This record gives sequence, C-alpha cells and structure tokens, in this order.
Amino acid sequence: MSAATLHELILICAESAVELVSDALMELDALSVSVEDADADTDAEKALFGEPNMPAPKPGWERSVVKALFETEAAATQATTLLLSQDWAQDVHVQTIQPVDEQDWVRLTQSQFAPVEITPTFWIVPSWHQAPAQASHVMRLDPGLAFGTGTHPTTRMCLRWIAQHAAEAAHWPRVLDYGCGSGILAIASGLFGAQGIDAVDIDPAAVQSTQANARDNQVTVHAALPDAAQGQYPVVLANILATPLKLLAPLLTQHLQPGGRLVLAGILERQAEELQQAYAPYVQLDVSDREDGWILMTAQRPNTTHP
Repeated sequence: MSAATLHELILICAESAVELVSDALMELDALSVSVEDADADTDAEKALFGEPNMPAPKPGWERSVVKALFETEAAATQATTLLLSQDWAQDVHVQTIQPVDEQDWVRLTQSQFAPVEITPTFWIVPSWHQAPAQASHVMRLDPGLAFGTGTHPTTRMCLRWIAQHAAEAAHWPRVLDYGCGSGILAIASGLFGAQGIDAVDIDPAAVQSTQANARDNQVTVHAALPDAAQGQYPVVLANILATPLKLLAPLLTQHLQPGGRLVLAGILERQAEELQQAYAPYVQLDVSDREDGWILMTAQRPNTTHP
C-alpha cells in the first residue's frame, strides 16, 4: 500500500471539555482521536493513578492535548471551524494542523474494529469479518479512510430509527441524508428498501466516500454537494452537531414534505430545548432516543399548513 498523507489537528482544552471535544471530533469525521497530558514532562505534570485499590484522584488532566486525525487538510479545517462554533468550546485552543504519514493506517486499525450491532438483526460488518448468523440486514463498511463506522451513539441512534421504521422505509420514494459523511444513513435507508436517496455533504471527500460505500453495498445513492438536494422528501436525516443544525432549520424543514419525518442527531441532552426553539416555527421536535449523553430528535411535519 502506497504511503498517503493524512492531517492531524492538535488542540489544547481543559479537563471539563475533553469528553465533549473528543465526541464532537468523531462526529466531525475524525479517523481517530487521542488525549495526552498537556503538561507531561514538566513540573506541572500530574499523575492520574491513585493508591492501590483506590480510585484515581481525578478523571483527567487539568490541560489536555487532543489530537485528531483527518483524511484531508480541508476536513481538518472544516472540523476545527465547526468545533469552535459550539457554545461550550470557548476554552478550546487550536495548536496546529499538520500533515502526517499514513503508515498503513488501515491495516493497523483493522484489528480494532469488530462487527457493530445496531439491532439484533441489523449489523455493520467490516469486510474482513463474517456477518453474524442472526443478521438479516448487513452493511459492509470498513473504517479505513471513510468517515463514521456506526460506533458513535449518534450514528447508532439514527440507524436504529431507520431499522425501527423498516416497514415504512420500503415505501419511501425519496430520502435526504444531509451532511452524509460516509453515507451510512443513506445506505441504511437503501438496505431497508428506500428509493430515490440523495446524500449531500459540503466536503467532496465525503461525497466520494459515500459513492464508494454505496457501491460496496449494492445500494443506489445519489451523492453530491448540497445544491443537489432538490424538492421535498418524506424523510430527511441529518447527523451533524447542534450549532449547524440550528442554522439549517429553515433549509431542512423546507425539504420536508407534508407528513414527512425529520430525524436529527449530533445533539447533547442539554441542547434539546435550544433545538426545539430553533425548529418551533416549522415543526415540533421531540426527543425519541438517548445514549451516552446524546439524543435523537425527531419531528413529523403536519399534513396541513396553518394560515
């Protein structure tokens, strides 16, 4: 495998923000995220290990270096912009974005990824694994250099929602996956029988990734830049982050046909009310799933328009 150049985003943040930053970076298409002590090898270095059989004195370092690996410089820059726009990111500081050698990253990570259960009968399975016997719906998706493998709570919740609406999915004539990343939600919709699937993203690398993953799963998906989303859809899916979701409220609801379903993820539990307020002029958002501090919010556009 020929060497390729990836890009590493390096941040410094406080202990209280490490988990949020790490989760957000994975949602923003990071290939990997690691955390180190920002004060290592200095007089300020603090050990996290307590006495034997006692808990550690602190869950994290006062200042942490968070490193995230991205496929392209553009992806790293976009993730940085979206991360810093979050209301909880005031104390997050960017150190650098730098190129790094891939060093056969795909091969090194294969041993870390096993099949992911979405429901007992719906699994995401890397190409080097056999699908479980009970899996009636299987998505083949390698972590490789794609974005998102279904392991993050926000992705799992979206996939569960699609699986739970499998009887409807077979009759969906159109689906919009807005901010598609790897195309995982678009592909899942197709596996359950949906047609006319549009997957859009502002990152050309995500569009290419979606096209390749759709081919691997023998699902027809039209992947393109956001302008390709045209007209109204019975289902609109968007797994991004709260701040862009708020800004996209008029656009996403404009694409939702009367009676259509809106599915939003990338939202922390404490952000539910602000999302509801942002979408209140258009639809009534409700929390329909929760996992590890993240929520799935859904709405159904009324069949009739009030004057």
